[in-house]
Amino acid sequence: MLSRTIVSAIPRTAVRSAVSVQVPAAASASASIFLRYASTTTSTAPRRRLAPPSLRTANAISVRGLHVSIPARSNNKDTSWVDQGEVTYAELKPETQAPSGNITIIDVREPDEVAQGIIPSAVNVPLSEFNSAFSASKVTDFSKKFGFERPEFDGQVVFYCRSGKRSQQALDFARSQGWWNSRNYTGSWLDWTAKEEKK
Repeated sequence: MLSRTIVSAIPRTAVRSAVSVQVPAAASASASIFLRYASTTTSTAPRRRLAPPSLRTANAISVRGLHVSIPARSNNKDTSWVDQGEVTYAELKPETQAPSGNITIIDVREPDEVAQGIIPSAVNVPLSEFNSAFSASKVTDFSKKFGFERPEFDGQVVFYCRSGKRSQQALDFARSQGWWNSRNYTGSWLDWTAKEEKK
């Protein structure tokens, strides 16, 4: 059985205080850990500030007598769009016919491939330049280099390439850098041209 004492505030003028916590070491024996707080001065130290709300503990898990706190995540993000998973031709087609301005479609093929054709309203950031262009810590002159503003971290972004493999690499990197609201058109250019030719 876990026995613990929580001290919400230790008097600053205290000369000695003690807190004891017993933690079961095994089924047959228990170990006691004694934590001792000692102060030899009566001077007052500045109070610690609380962590911002997004870093405060929201959840706690108890496993075999151990109490683990998990930092709260910000739940202010609308994940309904990204939760839809992979983008399909049927979903992307209306955005190319009448762009809403809410979604940025990025072709990660190299310029010589893009010269053969591009999905309407898409822009190009070659995969060979992708890491430097979408590095969260690196400030680049993105708009001068690529001809459009770099999407905001919470902006809706769709990546595509020829067959969906390079765009998956781009998606993985972009998400690792903070572009959490991005998706992959897995069919990519091959799927797009095949479906466009059927019309």
